[in-house]
Amino acid sequence: MSQFSRKSILLAHAALFGVALIYGSSFLIAKSAMQGAMPPRAFIQFRVTGAALLFWMLMPFSGNERFLNIPRSDQWRLAICAVFGVTTNMLFFFEGLKITTPVNASIMMVSGPIMVLVAGAILVKERITTPKLIGISLGALGAFWLIYSGAHFKIDGLFSNEVAKGNLFVLVNASSYAIYLVLVKPLMAKYNALFIIRWVFTFGVFFVLPFGGPQFGDIQWSLWDANIIGAVIFVVVGTTFLTYLGNIIALKTLHPATVGAYIYLQPLLASLLSLIYGGETWSIHMFIGGTAIFTGVYFVSFYGRKFKG
Repeated sequence: MSQFSRKSILLAHAALFGVALIYGSSFLIAKSAMQGAMPPRAFIQFRVTGAALLFWMLMPFSGNERFLNIPRSDQWRLAICAVFGVTTNMLFFFEGLKITTPVNASIMMVSGPIMVLVAGAILVKERITTPKLIGISLGALGAFWLIYSGAHFKIDGLFSNEVAKGNLFVLVNASSYAIYLVLVKPLMAKYNALFIIRWVFTFGVFFVLPFGGPQFGDIQWSLWDANIIGAVIFVVVGTTFLTYLGNIIALKTLHPATVGAYIYLQPLLASLLSLIYGGETWSIHMFIGGTAIFTGVYFVSFYGRKFKG
């Protein structure tokens, strides 16, 4: 089937399932840690700083490149990647997750592949075909439906209703991360992936500090128990550090399209965990919006494409 052994292929799929499980769990776990004990922006500072330290620990495995030796244009691109891939991305995600539901947030995140297509068309002039245009339209319709239904179908409630505002913030998060993916792609082709991630997060520590630093005084340390501590460790080590490593392991063996397809497990896992542990229930509006987004992603990512087994 390929030059890779069955064991390495199974390991890659196991890594991707682990990434999807961690992401799916994080919607519920991260939200539980922000119910009074941990302000969202302070949580982001914990996440970015902790992950950056872990990535620095992997410096011996990140190649021989040194930041000061790479072209100035690449240094600036790394900083810009941190703005979109860490600062804007995480700020809007955590602020949105705080006021929306885990299932809504996970469904909105599935619009990511559509956002990548839009960002690619704008930033690097990638061609958009008719099926992809249909996919973009369906994805946008699904996202709008989730936001609009969260506002109880009132135009004036789109930004006043907390759930609708949270959905919109998660959509901004997905768009920001899509821009990051387009911008970081040329760097990944030139340098070791761990080198790139390490410096993106290093810049991110300082870019997030003006937002996360002031909220440290609002942390309710007296409320920190084993559950809160565990949630913070899970987000830093699991949702951030291990997911990046898992994707790197998978990309060594599998086609990128296969790696990308695992994002569709996230809403399913988040929904199951929320139904079991979070007391959340599905609604018809979630189904309508989610179906439109999933169909849109299919047209963008898979329609008319042939993949080898």
